[in-house]
Amino acid sequence: MIEAQERAARTAVASARRIVIKIGSRALASDSTVYSRLAEVVAALRPAGREVVVVSSGAIALGVKKLAYRTRPKEMAKLQAAAAAGQTVLMRLYEEAFEAHGIPVAQVLLTHADLADRTRDNNARSALGALLEAGAVPILNENDSVSVEEIRVGDNDQLASMVVPLIDADLLLLLSDVQGLLDADGKRIPCVFDVETDAVPHVRAGTSGVGTGGMGSKVEAARRATLAGAHVVVADARDPSALALVLRGEDVGTLFVRSAEPLGARRHWIAFTLRPKGALIVDAGAANALQERGKSLLSVGILGIRGHFRPGDAVAVVCANGEEIARGLARHGAPELARTAGKRDDDDGIAIHRDDLVVWPARRA
Repeated sequence: MIEAQERAARTAVASARRIVIKIGSRALASDSTVYSRLAEVVAALRPAGREVVVVSSGAIALGVKKLAYRTRPKEMAKLQAAAAAGQTVLMRLYEEAFEAHGIPVAQVLLTHADLADRTRDNNARSALGALLEAGAVPILNENDSVSVEEIRVGDNDQLASMVVPLIDADLLLLLSDVQGLLDADGKRIPCVFDVETDAVPHVRAGTSGVGTGGMGSKVEAARRATLAGAHVVVADARDPSALALVLRGEDVGTLFVRSAEPLGARRHWIAFTLRPKGALIVDAGAANALQERGKSLLSVGILGIRGHFRPGDAVAVVCANGEEIARGLARHGAPELARTAGKRDDDDGIAIHRDDLVVWPARRA
């Protein structure tokens, strides 16, 4: 059964129509031929109508060299300067590589604020769709030259996972300087069906943390993208044949199989793009109503409030033991929910409507 599922997933990878390819800084820095190899593979996909969006790191590293900094600076202003200077070099390298195949490229710089605002998020969706329709390859990066927070996070793995629902991609490729996810013996894990049980334990046993750009970040990006309905492959960009082999459905890197119950684009946005402004601590009855019965969260089930948030802000829903079980959009601000917590309101008493709520699967014993 498992082998059949894996074969089906690899067949789906080989026939994916919209693909997001993320390339890390170290992969780009270690091999200058990556640009031309990527362009060659993308060109080979186009006759079959397969479309590609590239999420590329590397601007700061290129800017450090262009501005003749001896080392990567720590001062924020110099990091921003390096990002601005390096972005032009990065785009020139992509433009030259793709121009050889007659393929136009387009620079798209995003910040978290662009994606967290629903109107701007939809505008980005429309712009990317128009670029793909025009036959261009969008080259995305975080707008590090103006976004302090993006530089501090520095994580294009997560940006790539946010782009997946933005363009309705069915495949995300995370190319770096690693073979894939490794087990405790250092052996490559070919396929992951459940991120929580099959991948996270291997990350916790290693040294990379989530959000650092290491394997932890890639596993988290894979979790988010699979919940958006895409297969994910983590592979080694240093292997000249890896990209082409992955796109043929070969056993290369680590394949993360997409969720059987993916989130819609709006729920994915609530769960993974928005950053919670606070938290609602709920009792066991409310937790059960959310996890087992798919109900809205009522004020009567709230034990406490954390943070300062307004109506419409994202909040985490947390049990008394500290476990986060859901995220959603608060119907009321923190002061009103604090006033009505634990009480039956004359109104409908809804703190978060189920249409604005994403409930995490209950943890397995």
